[in-house]
Amino acid sequence: MKKGEIYEGVIEKVVFPNRGIVRVGEWKVVVKNGIPGQRVRFRIFKKREKRAEGILLEVTEKSPLEIREPVCSIFPACGGCMYQTMGYQAQLDMKEGQVRELLDGAVGKGEYIWDGIYGSPKEFRYRNKMEFSFGDACKDGPLTLGLHRKGSTYDILTAGDCKLVHEDFTVILNCVLDFFRSRGITSFYHKMRHTGYLRHLLLRRGAATGEILVHVVTTSQENHDLTELVEELLALPLEGRIVGVLHILNDSLSDVVRSDETRILYGQDYFYESLLGLTFKISTFSFFQPNSQAAEILYSRVREYVGDTRDKVVFDLYSGTGTIAQLVAPVAREVIGVEIVEEAVKAARENAAGNGLNNCRFIAGDVLKVLDELEEKPDVIILDPPRDGIHPKALPKILSYGVEDIVYISCKATSLARDLPAFLAAGYQLVRGCCVDQFCQGVHVETVVLMSHVSNEPCIK
Repeated sequence: MKKGEIYEGVIEKVVFPNRGIVRVGEWKVVVKNGIPGQRVRFRIFKKREKRAEGILLEVTEKSPLEIREPVCSIFPACGGCMYQTMGYQAQLDMKEGQVRELLDGAVGKGEYIWDGIYGSPKEFRYRNKMEFSFGDACKDGPLTLGLHRKGSTYDILTAGDCKLVHEDFTVILNCVLDFFRSRGITSFYHKMRHTGYLRHLLLRRGAATGEILVHVVTTSQENHDLTELVEELLALPLEGRIVGVLHILNDSLSDVVRSDETRILYGQDYFYESLLGLTFKISTFSFFQPNSQAAEILYSRVREYVGDTRDKVVFDLYSGTGTIAQLVAPVAREVIGVEIVEEAVKAARENAAGNGLNNCRFIAGDVLKVLDELEEKPDVIILDPPRDGIHPKALPKILSYGVEDIVYISCKATSLARDLPAFLAAGYQLVRGCCVDQFCQGVHVETVVLMSHVSNEPCIK
């Protein structure tokens, strides 16, 4: 087997998050972006010691798991969806198997109670946030606005009928794209040359409230009057209601949505969402789970795993807008949330006050540093770190508290599996676990585990 050679084979299984395994003789080849059971053609681009990686070129035969037709016009080329031709139960079964394999490999099979996988109440139209990119679908092609072509860093496909988001999002996307095209404003940001004007369209919408924030993200390399765009947006026939239109200036060299300056063109820079009886004020960069209805299931499981917290101090580390902290607060003595994004901490404080919770305290800062400064000692710790997991230097500090119970929420199961041995070495055992699918048609899944110190009884049986 040599780099550049083309082979064909059947994807035996897909390991988390989207690494398909194909056997070619004695070689095991990882081919991303496939479905178990598909026969695929692929080109080898990396190899070592009977293991190789290949780039998917073509699906020559469908998988038996593909039981339905695509619902989106740009599937399967678009990288936003991976599994929409699979039945939803098959998606859940596959994701559950992927997570179980990782957990069993980290702690041993049968060493914990598995509570299963919980599906999303809505399989489509569930995302409350989406970042669309400006670009072109081919070199020097017309302006596009949407999502990356699968496996491509540069090609952008217009997502004019995306089924992951509410219909309001696609109506707004098409309006924004038509506005710039019709006025000849087609200069988009080129990541290699660092030139261009249009960068992203960031949309956020409260599933319960219908309130919408529209963010047009550009560089400062050009200057255009967006007054008419605001007028066109406000005239759209939407199910929800636009409460804010913002122009974000971003001259960062990297391809991320961030703000050097934010201009409010209309309304306000926040919206409200309701979750499990509480109300949350959410601003542009505040973290909030992308699937509101599935988040209610997720947080209900977290609350169950945390158990009885009366007269206990709870640390909610990587707390975002304080959603989990506020759900736990009514049955805790005190909850202390730590979050590095200052904007999210400000929102968390406002949300706690608005929900009448006076036993929540939120600290803006890096968990790694804040833990050195806190005088309080926790009885329970809740961890909801970013996708890459807990910082290696923060993990020993967290473990040094020796609390009875730790609940770890992970959106990347490989990061959780990597961190688990450190917990085991510190005297914890994995007691219970489950998954909640917040990313239907996509490759990711949320995992929640309860770990208890072996010298203490777990908080739930």
